[in-house]
Amino acid sequence: MIDLSVMPKLGFGLMRLPETDGTVDVEHVCRMVDMYMEAGLNYFDTAYVYHGGKSEEVAREAVVKRYPRDSFYLATKLPAWCIKKEEDVDRIFEEQCTRAGVDYFDFYLLHSLEDGSNYDVYEKYDCFSWGLKKKAEGKIRHFGFSFHGSPELLEKVLDLHPEVEFVQIQLNYADWENPVVRSGALYQILLKRNIPMIIMEPVKGGTLAKLKPELEDMYKAARPDASIASWALRFVGSLPGVMTILSGMSSREQMEDNIKTFTGFEPLSDDEKALVAKVTKKMLDTPTIQCTSCRYCTEGCPMQILIPDVFRTVNTMRLYNDEFRPRNFYQGLCERGGRAGDCIKCGQCESVCPQHLPIIELLEEASGLLDK
Repeated sequence: MIDLSVMPKLGFGLMRLPETDGTVDVEHVCRMVDMYMEAGLNYFDTAYVYHGGKSEEVAREAVVKRYPRDSFYLATKLPAWCIKKEEDVDRIFEEQCTRAGVDYFDFYLLHSLEDGSNYDVYEKYDCFSWGLKKKAEGKIRHFGFSFHGSPELLEKVLDLHPEVEFVQIQLNYADWENPVVRSGALYQILLKRNIPMIIMEPVKGGTLAKLKPELEDMYKAARPDASIASWALRFVGSLPGVMTILSGMSSREQMEDNIKTFTGFEPLSDDEKALVAKVTKKMLDTPTIQCTSCRYCTEGCPMQILIPDVFRTVNTMRLYNDEFRPRNFYQGLCERGGRAGDCIKCGQCESVCPQHLPIIELLEEASGLLDK
């Protein structure tokens, strides 16, 4: 059983780490880790596929080699899309132990359960029983899964696998009633079953850290000294049943701001909850592409299109009625990768998108806007 009393409210997600010339800046990460640990926080979340397979290695260099093993929690994940035969499960796990430089993982997750292929793979190779076996061997301390599926699938999985100790879900105020993500419904299922929750995407890939000026003004009028991102984190942190909130911090400034938010944490007041609801309604009146910049789509793109950045460009144009800066940004993207119009419609991106976005169609729309 997880001792919730010792779990930090803020977790360090090793998914969007600072980079220099396309390579993770390990020294920068070390400084961020030190700042995080000095604040009394100690939960690190990585995965086999983050940063092209380098994130677990960064965890080794920045955390495992520099701090006593019992002073931090390390979580990683098994990717269904990398499993082609039964032997792959153990092979991947052993590779993860080597990459991270550990003999065990405190938290181990089946990565991105969702309706269809991913969930079917985990059942086909009996990964739930495998997880229990690894737990009995002392290789895993706590076993669970991250989830991007429907409420109906979540209920089914939890009924079939009561051994699951925790679940990681995407949750933020913008996705609470999102008909694809359905954060609110997933949250209610887990709360009712008293299953501890780890929250991912609390700031929705950074999109809730910077809003339209009129929306930011609404928050600033209520709390002039608080960052826009802090409102999103406090929304999630105010919910019962939440164990740890992951933030994929990529700079010392983000780290400092998040630590400030969780030091002497203040839940949202009733008036602040009403304000968040008002901001959410106004924000959702502007149609945007609901990409969280997880970048799963970019690694296998044969045309090397930087898809999340293309979508960020489109969203910026829509939200700020500004074409000059986004177009300059897009031209820089095209110097490093393909244009939106280069898409060959292979579907690789859509097969791995946790948000189930119609990426091919959206790239076609983006091309019409940006490639003219």
